[in-house]
Amino acid sequence: KQYPEILGVAFLDLDRFKVVNDTLGHATGDRLLQQVAIRLKQCLRNCDTIARWGGDEFTLLFPNLSSSEEITKIAQRILDKLTIPFVIDNQELYVTASLGIALCPYDGEDAQTLLKHADAAMYRAKQRGRNNYQLFAEEMHHKALNQLAFERDLRRALAREEFLLYYQPQVEIATGCIVGLEALIRWQHPQLGFVSPDQFIPLAEEIGLIAPIGQWVLQTACIQHQTWLAEGFPPIRIAVNLSARQFHQSHLIKIILQTLQETEIDPQYLELEITESAAMQDVEFTIKILQELREMGLYITIDDFGTGYSSLNVIKHFPLNTLKIDRAFVKDFVDNPND
Repeated sequence: KQYPEILGVAFLDLDRFKVVNDTLGHATGDRLLQQVAIRLKQCLRNCDTIARWGGDEFTLLFPNLSSSEEITKIAQRILDKLTIPFVIDNQELYVTASLGIALCPYDGEDAQTLLKHADAAMYRAKQRGRNNYQLFAEEMHHKALNQLAFERDLRRALAREEFLLYYQPQVEIATGCIVGLEALIRWQHPQLGFVSPDQFIPLAEEIGLIAPIGQWVLQTACIQHQTWLAEGFPPIRIAVNLSARQFHQSHLIKIILQTLQETEIDPQYLELEITESAAMQDVEFTIKILQELREMGLYITIDDFGTGYSSLNVIKHFPLNTLKIDRAFVKDFVDNPND
């Protein structure tokens, strides 16, 4: 043929469809999927193909495209069509979609590669706030590969003993004395060097690794306290951060009790820190757990105070020893009278 034709492959994933399924039941979810499929067909040309890939995912095939603009117009038409509410059993349901697009021959020439690249583009669409489409770009593939490798390395890091704790001193300003320490985790990656907790803690929470990592931090900090004690140093309180996921796990109290027994640490020298946002997720639950921890003799601290939506009226019900005000309030203290 005189002009080369473009073949488009798209992955479409419904945003938050699981909420409808879990809340209103699978029968309603199935009817919603059927209505979505009808609307998708209305947006396509006669030569296009649509197939349900599984769950709430669809694949779309667009042959005979003259340009990439042609497929992006169809993609926008799909997004616009889905913004109109669906009515099932007199209930209005709102659905949006994330679309990823790969083009042949530019993004691959075989089905497997095109689907893989359309999938990577769809994930980029989700990362960019959902309810949008993204065309595949080569850096997406590299980013996805890097992310997979990073996740794989993180899963191995605990077994390979690549984590270590740094102990940041808490100093009493009036006397200059060290009155406590905060245990801060670091990951010594064999290739990347030191990896910041900001990079790996959110991923550890996402893939369900935060509990074993948190348990390791707790155990290691308590063992270190007892080691220093055995070497003749005076006892000093060590603070350990609990992530929101850790704090809300059902067997938290059991884990802490077990750690105290195994390491034989005096509970008054173990400080547990939870963030304000974690504490406010379920106030009644937080009060119950914190009371149990205080009764065990532990020292309790709320971290990042003032960044969320908690009020002093709520905080006063928490059995706390310390409030750590977020640094945003005091970082310009020297120069700005408002601080």
